Amino acid sequence: MESVDVFDVPGKGRGLRTTKEVWAGDVLFAEPSFAAVVFDSMAEHVCHSCFRRQPKLHRCGQCKFAQYCNRTCQRQAWEEHKLECAAIKAYGKVPNENIRLAARILWRVDKEGGIVSDTQLISIDDLENHVSDMLPEDLKDLKMDVLHFLDYWPRYSKPHKVEDVSHVLGLINCNGFSMSDHRGLNAVGVGLFPNLCLINHDCWPNCTVILNNGKIELRALGKISTGEELTVAYVDFLNVSSERQRQLKQQYFFDCTCKHCTEHIKDDLMMAAKEVDDNKPSEEEVKEVTEYSLKMLEKMEKARVEGDYHEVVKISRECLEKQEKVLADTHLYMLRVLSTASEVLSYLQFIDEAATYSRRMVEGYMKLYHPNNAALGMATMRAGVTHWQAGFIEVGHSMICKAYAIIMITHGPTHPITQDLEAMRRQTEMELRMFQQNEYVYHSMREAALKNQPMSMRPEPVEEGIKNLFRRK
Repeated sequence: MESVDVFDVPGKGRGLRTTKEVWAGDVLFAEPSFAAVVFDSMAEHVCHSCFRRQPKLHRCGQCKFAQYCNRTCQRQAWEEHKLECAAIKAYGKVPNENIRLAARILWRVDKEGGIVSDTQLISIDDLENHVSDMLPEDLKDLKMDVLHFLDYWPRYSKPHKVEDVSHVLGLINCNGFSMSDHRGLNAVGVGLFPNLCLINHDCWPNCTVILNNGKIELRALGKISTGEELTVAYVDFLNVSSERQRQLKQQYFFDCTCKHCTEHIKDDLMMAAKEVDDNKPSEEEVKEVTEYSLKMLEKMEKARVEGDYHEVVKISRECLEKQEKVLADTHLYMLRVLSTASEVLSYLQFIDEAATYSRRMVEGYMKLYHPNNAALGMATMRAGVTHWQAGFIEVGHSMICKAYAIIMITHGPTHPITQDLEAMRRQTEMELRMFQQNEYVYHSMREAALKNQPMSMRPEPVEEGIKNLFRRK
């Protein structure tokens, strides 16, 4: 940990700061999880050792719960899994992910202590659990988890007090970090990273966190001077300041006083009305369309969850028709409709329309997000791929290059997403040269290729992405 140290931040408690000057893309530290588990909902689809999605997994012959890619993954996981395996067999059922993670944390603490390496800056015992700050309904859930944990915890393991169990479950509640699959696209599990727990929040942070090869990496988003505090965003920036503050208070138990919240920076853009030649719609029109948009977004989400994607498209088209006359292209509700619509249309193979919507969405994002935001990079990549699929090679290549520049900073050169983007960049560059030499030949060859190899259906749209890495309830 040569690049960072712990210090006291006025009004925030502990934090991390740099001990040397760093630049965009620099890794300040990489940290393996203290313990991690697969989500309940993903237990049959993801390897419990390497967190890879696999079509066919091998089940543990003892507990019948844990799943692995192969014998290699199973052997690597056995040291952690053997106590869990016996506990599940004795308990007769599989407890929820919070209880499973709490048990793994306490087994490791019992064996190795609260600090397990020279690079760990803080003990598990010294982390904040915020149990005393919980709302009554959340505290009730925590107490139920404590009771279930005590039933699950083996009699032959070291006994722990209720306070110790509550502490660990509280840590998971406010400091659990989502584990993504090996491609970094979907959250598949949750882990505890002690050093990461020391980093304070800022809505416009100077660092980002990415999971790469089973470790989290803290990467600088720009130049950071020696002694400057390191910050990350606990919630997505794409919300007005009051909503971000509400989320942070509810989940992380603090009042955000960062510059972007106190000065309400970009709130006006996120709620802006359309302006043409200094003419704006009336306040009544804006209010009406805003309320209508909220209702339509709820309907779209319901249809998406039910898998009725044609209904999602129908609602989004109707909603955009009303929004376009009244709301600015940076308005949150318009961007949310564009995001869902472009993803679903792409899945349904309405590629041209999906490309149009994704391009508008990215143009709005670029006016709101930090220029090196990972969510902006991912959205630009998806828009670039959609344009490429639609045959708009010039725009597609340009967007893929922009995405590559962002992802190189946020993810680094060795991440699978960066490597995929590099391959796309080379491919589109080659196709662009062909297009510029002879458009007719390019489109003829593309059409022939599509006829010989039909475009496959894309994965179903999902809500979880990498932009919400800090786990939510």
